Amino acid sequence: MSALRTTLQRHVDGGSVPGAVGLLARGDDVEVVSVGRLDAEGTAPMTRDSVFRIASITKPVTAAAVLTLVEDGRLGLDDPVQEWLPELAEPAVVRTPASSLDDVVPAGRPITVEDLLSSRTGWGFPSDFTLPAVQALFEVQKDGRAPRAYPDPDTWLAALAGVPLLYQPGEAWLYGTSSDLQGILIARVSGRTLPRYLAERIFEPLGMADTAFEVPAAKRHRFTSLYRADESGALERADTPDGDWSSVPAFPSGGGGLASTADDWLAFARMLLAGGTANGHRVLSPTSVGRMTTNHLTARQRELGGLFLENQGWGYGGSVDVTPAKPWNVPGRYGWVGGTGTTAHLVPRTGTVAVLLTQVAMRNPTPTLLMRDFWRCAAE
Repeated sequence: MSALRTTLQRHVDGGSVPGAVGLLARGDDVEVVSVGRLDAEGTAPMTRDSVFRIASITKPVTAAAVLTLVEDGRLGLDDPVQEWLPELAEPAVVRTPASSLDDVVPAGRPITVEDLLSSRTGWGFPSDFTLPAVQALFEVQKDGRAPRAYPDPDTWLAALAGVPLLYQPGEAWLYGTSSDLQGILIARVSGRTLPRYLAERIFEPLGMADTAFEVPAAKRHRFTSLYRADESGALERADTPDGDWSSVPAFPSGGGGLASTADDWLAFARMLLAGGTANGHRVLSPTSVGRMTTNHLTARQRELGGLFLENQGWGYGGSVDVTPAKPWNVPGRYGWVGGTGTTAHLVPRTGTVAVLLTQVAMRNPTPTLLMRDFWRCAAE
């Protein structure tokens, strides 16, 4: 058996996941391994085209869609977002990260499109969840793995505007919120819904036929169940059997709302590796791809985001490795992890792509042992 199959099978046999799909592509050489079952009950085998909730590996796709609007001349990276998101026109900022919610000052400058793309709006999660402004954000920024947890985008944005920024715009990298803001921005600027815009500009040109914010009835036999592990490691069901994914939710989350397959994410990665083209169609310019996959953070900003970044930088929608800290940390490696147990990365210098899809939710921001074993396998 291949090292990839051995690695995935070991974790399935150990009971940490019911199944997994792993994909390693090195140029035209693609290995895809499917092990285990769609669910813990073993009702069907895992297959290459199994559909997963991909959670935060949605973020690179959303960032790419924002950049299509930049290339169309509809947005500028330095443009204040308040033109399209007027709710964010006058944000307040806590005087210090530890300050109370009523100890605020005005934002020193407007929030820009580039702030959203680089996750430096001032909203989002730092390494310390106990800070008052972070606790207030938790009341608005719900668990993105539950698509029905959010109200409609307008209602959500109005609630977010009432939460003070933790840092001044552009000052710090904070996780999560900026990608959902990108999704709302796309819809308002384009005049289309986020699902429609992503389908027209990303999914259809790339042939990503199984990627969407819903899983229709005809595909539900390929849809994996979602689980969480309790303190003992035992798996318990973390989704409803049907309803949550039977239709597009009121809030299609640009930060983590997509369902997809390993081959679909490979198609997206190959577009980036090809400088923005696929199937004879240009999705992005090489300049936009370069900005997506280049670190934009200072050393201090990476340090502030240490719980999530593990010394990595951040491009647009995904992390960028800056130091060879582990065997898999190749400088320039771009991608991210998803809280439903997914990871996807590409290495522009070598043209490699690594995608792992599982159906067991992460318990915290630290990548799981399976993820690390998969990355190690991908690096060999």
